[in-house]
Amino acid sequence: MRVRLPLLRTSWAWRLGAPAAAAAARLPRGASAGPGPRRAMAFYRTEERGQPHSPGYRLFFKNVAGHYISPFHDIPLKADSEEENGIPTKRARNDEYENLFNMVVEVPRWTNAKMEIATEEPLNPIKQDVKDGKLRYVANIFPHKGYIWNYGALPQTWEDPHRKDKSTDCCGDNDPIDVCEIGSKVLSRGDVVHVKILGILALIDQGETDWKLIAINVNDPEASKFHDIEDVKKYKPGYLEATLNWFRFYKIPEGKPENQFAFNGEFKNKAFALEVIKSTHECWKALLMEKCAGGAINCTNVQVCDSPFHCSQEEARSLVES
Repeated sequence: MRVRLPLLRTSWAWRLGAPAAAAAARLPRGASAGPGPRRAMAFYRTEERGQPHSPGYRLFFKNVAGHYISPFHDIPLKADSEEENGIPTKRARNDEYENLFNMVVEVPRWTNAKMEIATEEPLNPIKQDVKDGKLRYVANIFPHKGYIWNYGALPQTWEDPHRKDKSTDCCGDNDPIDVCEIGSKVLSRGDVVHVKILGILALIDQGETDWKLIAINVNDPEASKFHDIEDVKKYKPGYLEATLNWFRFYKIPEGKPENQFAFNGEFKNKAFALEVIKSTHECWKALLMEKCAGGAINCTNVQVCDSPFHCSQEEARSLVES
């Protein structure tokens, strides 16, 4: 007998506050609520199934129309872009918009549960990672509690495990590219927020390249101060050093050795980071168009119409219900 997971909670993942988003819903198609990156944009809905802190817990995503989507494949990479068959095609109008990306929040700051986009499941809900039959939690790395940033990923990116990165000489880790959001707000799991990229760190995890983007929520009160990695050193002294140490040591309590880094642990600047994002986005496009081997990655999507993995809204709903 098939047993459905209980639906616990439905919430809206706002990119702006509720009043701003509500006002945006009344704007004509293509209209702006104001200048700059703080204008109201579309928002996504999340739906919990199963009990939190259990192997069966899943957080599914819906678009504004209430249709199930994949946060990995269906949320655009760029926060301000036009699309062709679900893939962003239009270059941003200026430098400000060129550096404006969607981030899917997997882990709120100061929490310990290792949550992640389920890349091998249909529609890629967020789940808690399991190893050896046990739910995974990161240890507290003194003097911190849990993750020291809001942690998540850029949609429509993929670190190809068969492609050797020319700057690290290691292949990718088979996941969307990770983001450490350093703003002052504690975000919620499943939030989709606009971030601007400030820099990047090249973690080498068991011989694989695992890029860590440093970014800030554009709606953070201090976001206007931050434009590149040097601004993090200036306005948040010690944060990058804490980040490096966190990634270096966080697996030691599991009995593993220290993690290693390319470039001797040097944080690369925004320009370098944008090139890495561009490369991982191209890898994702090849994955969705079946131009490379994706292995166990589940590419089911509802908005990339030319993809051989495209499914209908009804099929997506059936996948969730089953």
